[in-house]
Amino acid sequence: MASPTMILTLPATYGWVGIGAFSSLVLTAWQTMQVSKARKAAGIKYPQLYAETHQAEKSRNAYIFNCTQRAHANTLEYQPGFLFATFVAGLKVPRIATALAFAWTISRVSYTIGYSSGDPSKRVTGAKGATFSQLALYGLTVWTLFDLVAQNNFKI
Repeated sequence: MASPTMILTLPATYGWVGIGAFSSLVLTAWQTMQVSKARKAAGIKYPQLYAETHQAEKSRNAYIFNCTQRAHANTLEYQPGFLFATFVAGLKVPRIATALAFAWTISRVSYTIGYSSGDPSKRVTGAKGATFSQLALYGLTVWTLFDLVAQNNFKI
């Protein structure tokens, strides 16, 4: 027996959701360039992912490279969940999802600049903004998915 189907209509403003999500790809491209600059300044050769402890203790540039690399890696860790939540939440509340996507990206820029300064505590403001944005997107995603399941009377 075939599963029942549901017609899903995208909101007229859904394109903005895609633009908001795309901003995170621009962010990670920019972070990649920042990591490359920091790698060159520190003299850390590929394929070494991070400066070793002794290198970072001897060279401020090596320490800054580690901070910059970590900011980029942390963003990549959170990006899949961010993208999923943005696209799903955007089905129900596209303007809010778009605003939160841009807030997340801008907060991640602040996070990266702060962390890359060589003082990891300067990442906190950006981290708070990104965390708030992402948690809000997660909440909206749960609401959207619950609504989709409810439309089928919670049948599996």
